[in-house]
Amino acid sequence: MSASAVPSPELEFTIETNQDATTVRGTGKITSATADYFQNTIRGVIPVSKHLVLDLAEVEYIDSSGLGALVSVYLAAGKAHCELEMVNQKPRVRDLLKITKLATIFGGL
Repeated sequence: MSASAVPSPELEFTIETNQDATTVRGTGKITSATADYFQNTIRGVIPVSKHLVLDLAEVEYIDSSGLGALVSVYLAAGKAHCELEMVNQKPRVRDLLKITKLATIFGGL
């Protein structure tokens, strides 16, 4: 495990599982410093859930490495037949996903 795959004060998660879905709430920034931690956390939840909700309400910033990490976990979820849904993006994050045309793969936001 690389040094950036350990929990970081820049990014924290809470995970809640119920019978319908697993919700992962992120707080902080998804950047080159936290991308491995983000991917490892989400990939760890994918095998135990058929519906994964990624709540980005408290994610302030995503850089290019963060976008790559989002795409990576989206593809991993698809391979595992797990529906990945992103919700509650801040306007800045939503605009970034639209500008990069990634909004189309994440449900049209």
